[in-house]
Amino acid sequence: MLVQSNSTEVATKSEVQPYVDGYSRKAYLKFILPSLMGAMLFLAPIYYKGKVTIGIGVLAEFFQGVFDGYLHIFMTCVMVLSVLGVIYAQVVKPKWVMRSSFFSSLFIINSFWMAVRSLGAIFAVLTLFEFGPEWIYGGSTGGTVLYSLIPVLTTWFLFAGLLMPLILEFGLMEFIGSIFRKVMKPLFKLPGRSSIDAFASWMGSGTVGVLITTRQYEEGFYTKREAAVISTTFSVASVAFSLVVITFIGLEDMFVQFYSAVIIGGLVAAVICPRIPPLSLKKDEYYEPVGKQISEAVPEHTSNFKWGVQKAVEKAESVPSYGSVAVKGLKNVLDIWFGLLPLVMALGTIALVIAEFTPFFTYLSYPIVGLLNLLQIPAAAEAAPAMLVGFADMFLPAVIGSGIENELSRFVIAAVSMTQLIYMSEVGVLLMKSKIPVTFLDLIIIFLQRTIITLPIIAWLAHTFFF
Repeated sequence: MLVQSNSTEVATKSEVQPYVDGYSRKAYLKFILPSLMGAMLFLAPIYYKGKVTIGIGVLAEFFQGVFDGYLHIFMTCVMVLSVLGVIYAQVVKPKWVMRSSFFSSLFIINSFWMAVRSLGAIFAVLTLFEFGPEWIYGGSTGGTVLYSLIPVLTTWFLFAGLLMPLILEFGLMEFIGSIFRKVMKPLFKLPGRSSIDAFASWMGSGTVGVLITTRQYEEGFYTKREAAVISTTFSVASVAFSLVVITFIGLEDMFVQFYSAVIIGGLVAAVICPRIPPLSLKKDEYYEPVGKQISEAVPEHTSNFKWGVQKAVEKAESVPSYGSVAVKGLKNVLDIWFGLLPLVMALGTIALVIAEFTPFFTYLSYPIVGLLNLLQIPAAAEAAPAMLVGFADMFLPAVIGSGIENELSRFVIAAVSMTQLIYMSEVGVLLMKSKIPVTFLDLIIIFLQRTIITLPIIAWLAHTFFF
């Protein structure tokens, strides 16, 4: 019995004894296992059904396939419920809403967002039942948003929202931040952790990158300037969508050249845009309700790797329970489904109506014609509207460009559209809904800046490729 007692005592001491730098083996595993799972889901490229995507992309596509034909109906119901929820909360003021910061932010909203949310629900109902003006529910306007865009965003945000805590809560951001700090800080004036946002966009979806950035800003890990820069500069169009675009315009055999042009143009814009207004004028202040919650400074005589591991384990140890992480993921999904997707339906439909049924973008594109002629781009008058219509929706330039006979012109249109990044039907709405200090005017200016910066670069590369 004495031997057993001593053995038990030794085992107990071994369990609590520090493993490295004062942390137990269990603490390190709490960082490593969830972070590894998050990296596999959000950052590791996967070749699936003939295209490159990420783990949550595979889950989203599978889920979308299983419920194909029902998601647009389900989300129409959600949009209607989101409006009814606002009315109920603001009229009845139930305790479960008023005492909850989450439900209050979801249902107690100002009159402008209430109007936009209501408009989204109305557009969804009209489109679902094909009732009212055809220019609202038509296949190129409301039909595109409800049947093509909404199901994709619903499934992507379902898994991104639920699983995003794996990369945010268990130390992966802290670890990556320390490793990439020496690259991101001098080149892009950003913290190292922003590399995760960019890579998640690149391999998965630009909206996922914006979603990660939004959460990090609201939790005190990015300043106003950093969040604005990351969300408008690094939320790149994914490899998967780039494949769709280049195939749609009939140049899939030039994908390598096409994506090379996108990367080069995007990197140049990423270096320039943060250094000029409006992004350079954003304040380096943290979100006021939470304040600064980050420090990427590495102590002297300590390697970036070792410091990154230490900060990561500290972050993982601060997680109270896995249940609290699951609840946070569920809140992410509800916030997006009830708060964001009705806005996508409303503003996306309006943007497509303007692009489809008015000469608005054609008139705006007149100055672009001269620039395209200067860059020796054939069919300049036909190509010019495609350079601006992407502000409404990321797929519209490819639709317009597909009708142009000249391959070089189609190449330039497709590549520029991938580098513009500000698409009101997706990224734009998400940014306007977020607490990141980016205005509608900012989005217009940044969109034009990115167009002007990347167009000459891509045009020069196109002339080289088609020589």
